[in-house]
Amino acid sequence: MTVFLGLDIGTTSTIGILIDTGGEVLALASRPVTLHAERPGWAEEDPAEWWANCRALVPELLKLSGLSATDIAGIGVAGMLPATVLLDEAGQVLRRSIQQSDGRAGAEVEEMRREIDEAAFLKAAGCGVNQQLVGAKIRWLARLEPEVLARARMLLGSYDYINFRLTGVAAVEQNWALEAGIVAVATGRIDPPQAALTGIPPHLLVPLIGSSAVLGRVTLEAAAATGLAPGTPVVGGAADMIASCLGAGVVKGGDVLLKFGGAVDILTATEMLNPDPRLFLDYHLIPGLWMPNGCMSTGGSVLNWFVDTFADGIEPLNGSRHAALDAMAAERPAGAMGLTFLPYLLGEKTPLHDPAARGALNGLTLSHDLGHIWRAVLESYAYAIRHHIETFNAIGHPTTRFMVSDGGAKSSVWMGIVADVLGQKLERLGGHPGSCLGAAWTAAVGLGAARWDGITAFTSRDRIFTPGPEHREVYDRGYAAFRDFYRRIAGSQS
Repeated sequence: MTVFLGLDIGTTSTIGILIDTGGEVLALASRPVTLHAERPGWAEEDPAEWWANCRALVPELLKLSGLSATDIAGIGVAGMLPATVLLDEAGQVLRRSIQQSDGRAGAEVEEMRREIDEAAFLKAAGCGVNQQLVGAKIRWLARLEPEVLARARMLLGSYDYINFRLTGVAAVEQNWALEAGIVAVATGRIDPPQAALTGIPPHLLVPLIGSSAVLGRVTLEAAAATGLAPGTPVVGGAADMIASCLGAGVVKGGDVLLKFGGAVDILTATEMLNPDPRLFLDYHLIPGLWMPNGCMSTGGSVLNWFVDTFADGIEPLNGSRHAALDAMAAERPAGAMGLTFLPYLLGEKTPLHDPAARGALNGLTLSHDLGHIWRAVLESYAYAIRHHIETFNAIGHPTTRFMVSDGGAKSSVWMGIVADVLGQKLERLGGHPGSCLGAAWTAAVGLGAARWDGITAFTSRDRIFTPGPEHREVYDRGYAAFRDFYRRIAGSQS
């Protein structure tokens, strides 16, 4: 039995997994993560909390599995991207991470659009000029926290930071670098002038590492902190949504994964490189494939906020207030009696790229209750996914097979709504623990213990959600109202 450890530095939780290459999950555990949103549009996390979670998870996983640290043949780390983590010369974190969903840098994005030829940049970098670019956050720091930026010597992502703590080696994984806007797609290498064009000083750049390439080995210090064995190899890792896609079996054109985590990701695989400014572009973990994708700023994070803010008095169902609200929403009609919700509480990323967008509720009457509002929130994400799918199709990426995963996919009410709004069957993955699985498998492939396609042994399809034709008309109207509501709100703010 060859065992690998996967860690996922997620928006709402840190998850660890131990697997063997025969397709068995040996142990799975998680720790919550605090999202700090102290000002409108802000989203920050503490890298020290990620590291503390990892230190706690490793002993727990070993205890659950009955294994010893020396049984672990390799480690892969996944995480959300592109989070912005700044370290000083001694390798100490200078401030909380500015998350990928953070919308504070709207003015800096507009400044970049004035300075940069976006068509040329899209061709060179594979991405448009938008708030996903790490350079926008660096420009914000240069203006409002210059003392922090002056001390910074390294710029890392979320999982890159954990890799640094494990190995002492500073590098950024290829998809963090691609989405950050610092990779030239023609060469696959970091382009310092391109990075500088976005606002990232060259002295902050560290080397690029491939996802399955061996980055380094667990140091004595990291071993003492985590319980890992010194010398255990660590690979470059993976973007969380790309790792999740691998586990889901998204390996050919037409395959789509809808990933319902703290944010909602919409991803497909293709051999065609066709950058579009409305979407993000990533490398697939399988060499030769690309993964155009969209990512909303929120998802489960808004559902959690709603429950914490408005549902404190709701009696839990099976221990969950989310499930209790789902039961209420299931009894309310499709379309939520005319309610339209915009889920842009942290601005919005794809395909709008509008950091100034805000959440809003339209059509509220005395006839509505909490169940109607919850249903409108669930429907809003389905409408936003439909917008992404229309964008994929418009640029030449067909979408024929839909799979759903991660925590939000456990809500059968929500998945039924999504199937109805899209008019597509959804395959809910069973036995898919999420991005941590892809992270562990990336280590297994990188160390020669497995093939990419072997990961499908871990997952099954536990339910098919079939769209109800009786809801098609109401959801067509609801989708049109959703798109129009945003346009009217955006117009009033301009």
